[in-house]
Amino acid sequence: MFAILRIGAIIALGITLLAAGGGAVFFGMRKTPPAPVVKLEPIQVAGPVEKVIGTSVEGREIRSYTYGKGPTHLAFVGGMHGGYEWNAVLLAYQFMQYLNENPAAIPDVLSVTVIPDINPDGTFKVIGKEGPFTLADVPNTGDESIGRTNANGVDLNRNFGCNWQPNAVWRSKPENAGTAAFSEPEARAMRDFATTQKPSAVVFWHSQANAVYASECNDGILPQTLDIMNAYAKAAGYPAVKSFDSYKVTGDSEGWLASIGIPALTVELKTHKTVEWNKNLAGIQALFDYYSKR
Repeated sequence: MFAILRIGAIIALGITLLAAGGGAVFFGMRKTPPAPVVKLEPIQVAGPVEKVIGTSVEGREIRSYTYGKGPTHLAFVGGMHGGYEWNAVLLAYQFMQYLNENPAAIPDVLSVTVIPDINPDGTFKVIGKEGPFTLADVPNTGDESIGRTNANGVDLNRNFGCNWQPNAVWRSKPENAGTAAFSEPEARAMRDFATTQKPSAVVFWHSQANAVYASECNDGILPQTLDIMNAYAKAAGYPAVKSFDSYKVTGDSEGWLASIGIPALTVELKTHKTVEWNKNLAGIQALFDYYSKR
């Protein structure tokens, strides 16, 4: 009788201890406490490093956006001719969206800067808004050449320091090149960015010649420029052209970069109305591959 009561008391004690919490001993075994609940926080992906590299004639900010932290630095620039080539600006914004959504697309050895609009005043003349825009924001104005120059009426791609001269031309017609090389704040912003950041290469998006052009100044084409011209053109399906010879070009940004030892390309989209995203993404990826293997 006492044995039965003793067993009952032990069982009752075990139940009491179990109810009291984890770690209670019951018949020589320890109850395993429940695993703690771990709250998983969402992965935070760092966005680009944003900088104001200058301001336009009318005071609009010229911004750069840098992705990645690799030692080899590539730069991509849109909007040299503003609203006249608004699709080059839109291509730059689409590239930025792609990098925001696909940060792993940039090899570890690279950092990539996008300057989406080096001529925001010219773009504003046509688009009528500042900052990122979409295709729906583009008015059907017909003649958009009013947005080609900056607010001073200067063709920025005639305002750089490679063979600058006041009597510049565009399509063999007289073109305002400014009062001196780098007289315009937008050209100075690009100059200062290049001389301080020293990118390994710079790609300028334009339209509508449907080709990839190498850059050169008085000492000819840098050997690496030919490599990246061929890589981009082959991947994107554009013709590769060593030298632009349709008419004389002076004071262009690409030639000035060549004069200071930085390879530069002019990528001309086929029309003024299309972004040609898949083609240019293939060209970009070809440059990523080229520089990640150097």
